[in-house]
Amino acid sequence: MALLVAATTLDELLLTGIKEIYWTEKHLTKALPKMVVAAGSAQLQAQFTEHLAITEAQVTRLEGLFETLGEKIVAQKCDAMEGLAMDGEHVIENTVAGTEARDTGLIMAGLKVENFEITCYTGLIQLATKLGQTDVAALLQQSLAEEQQAGQMLTELSEQPSGEKAEL
Repeated sequence: MALLVAATTLDELLLTGIKEIYWTEKHLTKALPKMVVAAGSAQLQAQFTEHLAITEAQVTRLEGLFETLGEKIVAQKCDAMEGLAMDGEHVIENTVAGTEARDTGLIMAGLKVENFEITCYTGLIQLATKLGQTDVAALLQQSLAEEQQAGQMLTELSEQPSGEKAEL
């Protein structure tokens, strides 16, 4: 395991953030297929499948960003994302396949991930802009827009009428 060096400059902080979001996106390329299989609704399966393709494109975009910055492609583990991905796994383990409860739990887990990514990309864009790295900010903005759209799609799925009646 490599020793991490503490960021002392804004440039180092930006690079660390890019390494973490790269790890995040790579990790999601492994978690999303599990969510596709676990989803009972065809709409939810389609949403997770579409977002997997988008996530793979984001990984490629981030690899290009490392090249733009003249840096090695390095992922730095993001503990927060690992925890959020585990939340999705817990939904799968603790709900019955094919139920509305499982799909709703998966949507909730997905929204947590999307909101985390939106926050990360927003902060990185602000930092890149502050540093005058407009090309970096523009590339990150593409991913931010994709994450916002994914969050909106999951929100719309969550707002569909329930097939279950509430038990009082």
